[in-house]
Order: sequence, then C-alpha cells, then structure tokens
Amino acid sequence: MKWFQNWLEARLSLRDSITLTQRNVYILPTGPGFMLAATLLLLLLTSINYQLNLGYLLTFLLAGCALVGMHVGHATLRGLTMNLLAPEPQFAGASATISIYIQNPRRGIRHGIGLAVLGSGHWLWTDLPALGSCTVHIAFQPTRRGLHRVPTLTAETRFPLGTFRVWTVWRPAAQVLVYPAPEPFPPALPPGQPRAEGAARAHLSASGEYDGVRAYRRGDPLKLIVWKKAAKADELVSRDAQQLQHLELWLERHHCGTSDPEQQLSRLCAWVLLVEQQGLDYGLRLGALEIKPGSGEVHKKRCLEALALC
Repeated sequence: MKWFQNWLEARLSLRDSITLTQRNVYILPTGPGFMLAATLLLLLLTSINYQLNLGYLLTFLLAGCALVGMHVGHATLRGLTMNLLAPEPQFAGASATISIYIQNPRRGIRHGIGLAVLGSGHWLWTDLPALGSCTVHIAFQPTRRGLHRVPTLTAETRFPLGTFRVWTVWRPAAQVLVYPAPEPFPPALPPGQPRAEGAARAHLSASGEYDGVRAYRRGDPLKLIVWKKAAKADELVSRDAQQLQHLELWLERHHCGTSDPEQQLSRLCAWVLLVEQQGLDYGLRLGALEIKPGSGEVHKKRCLEALALC
C-alpha cells in the first residue's frame, strides 16, 4: 500500500491549517464492520428461510444501528479545524514535537479522535468539548540535520461502534530545522586568538578552559565561576572577564581534528553549546560564512542554524 500512500500524498496541497469537510474525510468499514455485515446477511437469510418475525426485527435493528453509527462517526471528524503551531528546532536524533490546535465549532462533544504521523502507528487519542478546543502534541524523530518538512499527518475515529473507520490525511507546509547531533564528549576547545587591538593576557589551556582567574566576588554571574577549580580547591574562583575580552575564540572545521564533515559539524555543535554555557564570546567560520564573535541565545541559535544548513 506504499504506492497508494505516495499517490494520495501527491494529490494533497500543502497547508498549515485545514478544515475537515465531506471532500477530505474518508470512510470505510473496519474488520469488525465486515463481520457485522456478514452476520446481518446470515440473520436475514435465516429469518427468510424460517419466517422468523423476531429475526427480521433483530436484523433491521442492528442494520439501523450500524447505519446511524456510520453517520455519527463521519460527523465526529467533519467540521473540525486543525492548525499547526510552528515547530521548534531540534537536534538530530532527538524527538521533534508537532503541536496541533484543534477547534470544535459544534454544540456537541466529539469522542475518540486519534492523530498520528501517517504510517507510524503511534496514535494519540483525545476528546473535544462542545464549542471547545485542545492542543495535541505528536512526536517524530528526524534522522539527519537540515531543514525538513513536517511529515504527513492523519486523523481518524472509529466512534461510536468501531464498525467504520473515518479518517483524513493532512500535509502541513511548515518545516522543522534540525541541528547536528552534538558530540557527547567533545575534546578541549581550540586556543583563543589575540584580538587585533592588543596582545592577550589570558589564553586557553590544554583542558579547554581559560586561565586568568580571581577570587569570587559577590554578584559574579554563575557562568563565570570555575566549578572544577572550586571542587578541587574547595574555594570559589571566577574567570576574569576583563582578561577574557582580550581573546577571540573562533570555532572552525580545521580545529576539529577529523576529516569527516558530519563529525566536524557534530563537534562544532558541542563546542557552541559548551562555550555558551561558560558565557564566553565566540565566533564561527564555515567556509565563506563567518559569524562574528558574540554570545547569548540569539547568537547561539544563529550558529546552530548555520551548522544545520551548511
């Protein structure tokens, strides 16, 4: 059925908001539904053969219930509005979360609505209150870095009898940015380079930490405290920010010590996270792309985005 899934997805337009109507909601009997149909046929033939009035009553009563269940199930999805919320960037190998905001414009509760990535088999079920809404979070796992389109989604219900499967297929237009997976245990940071305006009074040691520390002063940011030295000497010391500003730390491919391009990006990603935790200024060079030294959340996201898309 893979060919049918590909054919169906190719016919769908890309959109981040969808309203379910009779044109995009499909219905077919389930396995129990076919069994019920066979049972009804057997009951009907038996009633005709033996002229059983109660048999006719039971047969048409069950058939009527199945017919009503078909309309109720179709109405459970029909009329819903689903909106995709912008996904947050994730690291390769980690689960990315898709948030879907569902609105119910009708004065009736809708039961047993399931959502999943098409073909995954991992369903998340919810009920919708009358004239209400809810947000459903679906996880999927990108396998590689880069900019990926959100996978095709599906919603279905088998309410109320389970004899009919009502479903829809939705192709969101949104994309999710996947950063390289950071190396679990990266080597020491590369050495800092003196700024153009003067010689450096501090340098990076072989352990990847800056020399030039002083006694802790009340009010020093936690990111400047050298916790390793504090654990060994049982004394709080902080990095001297005035000395640190004389160095420029550049993260480049040739510092990684490996020729594998993906491993280089993984190591650079780990270094970006490490240096950001230490509160130091750093820059990133990737071929012709150069991001000047800086720090902060915006700078970190810019560097990670460059690593993801290079």
